[in-house]
Amino acid sequence: MLTASRLRTVRTGIVFSLVLAFVVLVAIALYADFPRMLTALASFRWSFLPLILSLTLFNYCFRFVKWQYYLQRLQIRLPRLSSFLIFLSGLSMAITPGKVGELLKSYLLKRSTGEPISRTAPIIMAERLSDGLAMLLLAATGLIFYRFGWEVLLSLLVVGLGIILLIQHRALSLRVLAAGERLPLLARLTQPLRAFYESAYTLLRWRPLLFAVTIGFLSWSGECLALYFVFLGLGVPASPDLLLKATFILAVSSLVGSASGLPGGLGTADGSLLGLIRLLISSSAVLGGAATLLIRFCTLWFGLALGVIALLLLRLTQYKKLFAPEPYEEEKMYFSTVTDSDAMLPEADGSYHLSRASAPLSNGE
Repeated sequence: MLTASRLRTVRTGIVFSLVLAFVVLVAIALYADFPRMLTALASFRWSFLPLILSLTLFNYCFRFVKWQYYLQRLQIRLPRLSSFLIFLSGLSMAITPGKVGELLKSYLLKRSTGEPISRTAPIIMAERLSDGLAMLLLAATGLIFYRFGWEVLLSLLVVGLGIILLIQHRALSLRVLAAGERLPLLARLTQPLRAFYESAYTLLRWRPLLFAVTIGFLSWSGECLALYFVFLGLGVPASPDLLLKATFILAVSSLVGSASGLPGGLGTADGSLLGLIRLLISSSAVLGGAATLLIRFCTLWFGLALGVIALLLLRLTQYKKLFAPEPYEEEKMYFSTVTDSDAMLPEADGSYHLSRASAPLSNGE
């Protein structure tokens, strides 16, 4: 349940993210010599823009295939259009710290299907892990030639595989859960933790994981290709080497941004893009700044806009089912209007009537 305090926390995080995004934008503009960068952007071949945005959509469409596959693995069924809107709605939370706001998808699934969040939240974790492994594969294509940043990539690979191996070691994981049940602070979380683990175990088996990583490799190749066309639009000569460099730059910067935990990788992903472009493409800060702003607009901010639109469509088309207060919330609100001296007694037909608290209950208590 999204309580008022949690909603306030999310709103505060989004405001912080927007302020951070503005600071990053100003920093890039100053670093890249703002007037000259504007000139570079003005000379950009804007005919490439629809193609670049289409490649970003290509990424989202293939990631939706993975989302549907995960729902199928957990035997969760809902109309495809609703599923697509819920998936896209998660993009509206791309600038929350660590993308924890993407749990909005689990919340919307709960309101639409009744599935508990603890059972569907592993889908978001599996998406992040499989996407990370796919990006590592994409980065490896350039790492062979450039041998830059291999320490960071190796560390991320070890962490990712470590999590997967721990989840797949069922006996060990169940022992850890059983030990947690004996701790007072974790005892009340036993059932949600077990539901979370069972879903994670189902999604991260080796065959589903291999399929998900393959889908991730194809989907994120779209955004790597988008960066390639950004370079072409800025006047960089086309070549196979440029495509390889664009793939390496986009993959590494995305991994660094995700590993930082900052909202949308703001600052870290942008800085990595800018630095790698200057290192591998051109020493011009103007070209680096212009390319960074363009690819971030066509990926992060374009996706965020799509997510907001999808969320609004959900509110308009399925408002009562997905966004109305939960039944027990309404009941709780009604109960709060009853004075301390009153009690609610059940009738035979399941309805309630008011009775004085001093009256004895039928069970003798």
